[in-house]
Amino acid sequence: MTTDNIKEIGIDEKERLFVMPQTEQFEFIYRDASGVGWDDKGRFLYSPKLKDMTYFDCYRQILLATKGEYGCELKVRSETDWTNIPNELKDQICGQ
Repeated sequence: MTTDNIKEIGIDEKERLFVMPQTEQFEFIYRDASGVGWDDKGRFLYSPKLKDMTYFDCYRQILLATKGEYGCELKVRSETDWTNIPNELKDQICGQ
């Protein structure tokens, strides 16, 4: 199992939750078949917000996909940047 720090967590203009890893790239994350995608230009993982999923559910789905498909655990650090993330969601993510 490898680990990578999370550089940034945010919600983009398409209302997708995204997680930007510090160093790793996950071009083939779609093989996990969980709906998680990789934006090659932005270098981030994303999950579209579905009606029955919260943003926290999307975050957990991203972590499960990287762990399952790549054996990589993503970690929030004090240096992680937060973009358009409500405080309640940040608290949920940090409290996990």
